[in-house]
This record gives sequence, C-alpha cells and structure tokens, in this order.
Amino acid sequence: MMTMPATEKEVNSMLYLINNFTRYNLWANATLVHWLKTKSPELLDKEVTSSFPTIRLTLLHILKTQGYWLSVISGEEYSENQGADPESVLSEVIDQSARIVEFVESMPAESIQDETMVINPWFECNFPNFEYILHLVNHTTYHRGQIITVGRQLGLTDAPITDYNFFNVRGK
Repeated sequence: MMTMPATEKEVNSMLYLINNFTRYNLWANATLVHWLKTKSPELLDKEVTSSFPTIRLTLLHILKTQGYWLSVISGEEYSENQGADPESVLSEVIDQSARIVEFVESMPAESIQDETMVINPWFECNFPNFEYILHLVNHTTYHRGQIITVGRQLGLTDAPITDYNFFNVRGK
C-alpha cells in the first residue's frame, strides 16, 4: 500500500492538535494540583487500594513517565529529579508539564513527524514523535482519573473537571 504525503492542511491540523493537547495536559495537571493543594497534605500519603496506593505515588509515576517520554522526543538523557515531599511533587507536576508545552511548541513540524526508535526492557517501537506526545498526554489523563478515584475513596467529592472538551470550551 502506498502512503500519500500529508497535505499542508493535514500537517497544520496535526500541529494544532499536538500543541493543543500539550496545553491541555498542562491545564489539566495544574487544575488537579490546585485542587489537591486545597486538601490536607497528609491525604496525599493516605493509602487506599489502587494500582498506586497513594495520590503522591501516582503523581510521582506521572512525573516519571512524562519525563521519560519527554526524553524520548527531545533526545536528551532521562533523569529522575522529582522531589520527595508533597509540595515539591505538586509543583514539579506543573513545572514539568509547562516544559513539555515549551519543548513541543518549539519543535519544527518535521521533528514532530520524525520517527524515533525506543528500546527499553518492556518493548521496542519506532513511531513518529507525535504518537509519543499523544501517548504522554493520554497516559497522564489515565492517571489523573485514578487520582480522582483515590480521592473519592478518601472522601473527596469536589474534584475538578479536567476533560479535554471542557478545556477547549472553558479552560483556554
């Protein structure tokens, strides 16, 4: 099967979507963090039954995974530099998400479409960078949902709305 080159309109649409999704990721993470900051810091370490037993451990996983995928698309070496205390974890989620927006918005269209080989202990793949960027946002969205569910188990009933469409309608 022959692949046709993307039209200018398709490339522009893809660039808009990729940039909008990283801005959404920043907005949704900031919205979640601002909500968590209104709660007792001890709640971040209260254990429940979930894939990650605490909100803070889920946030640390988000940081680790966002950092990993940013290193893939940037070609820079991956390093785990997350703070351990609750306040620094919350701040780093927002700071890292902002760095992702800045990096992706600075990428030329060709770089966003370039394929990058990933070899790690769990899998090997060679996808366009835009696939990795969308995966980063989707993965973080999944874990934000887990944090809301953990919060419900801890009695929190006032979680913010962080849906993509809500961002497009009210979050920009």
